[in-house]
Amino acid sequence: MEHMLTTVDNPWNPFTHWDEWYAFDRQAGYNTPSFLARVANVSDELPDDVQSVEIENAISWIVENNVLGIYRKVAAPVSVAA
Repeated sequence: MEHMLTTVDNPWNPFTHWDEWYAFDRQAGYNTPSFLARVANVSDELPDDVQSVEIENAISWIVENNVLGIYRKVAAPVSVAA
């Protein structure tokens, strides 16, 4: 499964309606992608698989330490290229 971070009040699925999800997130003032980027320990110098693990860890950390009670993790099956 692949995961993304969202908020409990965002009606859009970031996997299927990214533009709408992002517009809602920005308008609400959450700036969730920027928050995730600050928490995740990633670098362009890291391999993609390592970055994916670090992003997953950051999402889990944010949800577990959800002081405001607004964040949640959503899942979608990982697509496998043929």
